[in-house]
Amino acid sequence: MIKIGILGDIGSGKSYVAQNFGYPVFNADNEVAKLYKTDKKIFKKLNKVLPKYFVIFPIKKKTVLDAILANNNNLKKIVNVVHLEVRKKMNNFLIKHSKKKIIILDIPLLIENKINKKNDILVYVDSRKSEILKRLKKRENFNSKLLKKFKDIQFSPEYKKKKSHFIIKNNFTKKSVKKSISNILKEIL
Repeated sequence: MIKIGILGDIGSGKSYVAQNFGYPVFNADNEVAKLYKTDKKIFKKLNKVLPKYFVIFPIKKKTVLDAILANNNNLKKIVNVVHLEVRKKMNNFLIKHSKKKIIILDIPLLIENKINKKNDILVYVDSRKSEILKRLKKRENFNSKLLKKFKDIQFSPEYKKKKSHFIIKNNFTKKSVKKSISNILKEIL
């Protein structure tokens, strides 16, 4: 099985690119959202470390964002609780799709949390900063302070590009993304 890890800045279109590969995708953000809605154990653990914020189940996105904005250490506490469960979900995904030729890992902190393995193929999704900001501002919960906190726990785009085997220039047109993916697949298969 070939594992392709998708890297990129927040809002660069990583999930869009991941979906366009046409292979099974493990999307960590979706898994986290499901945990907040359905996993009482996660709620209880978050309630234990941040009782002031996590008082109602299911957990609402606004609750998480409020906790993160209130204190610099809260993001680390939340990540520590949620990360373990997401890793279990990823391992189950890998087992379920073990017979597939390729799987895609869409995990924002893939290299920061040392989730990727040495022989995984890393693809960096590169987008213009102005385009990213325009897209981020359209998001429902856009907050520049929150964006900075998330960027602070991530490696720089330059570092991620250096670590990547391929770079996809995402100009947010399906045709160019599909062509880039096609070129990558030709090279690795």
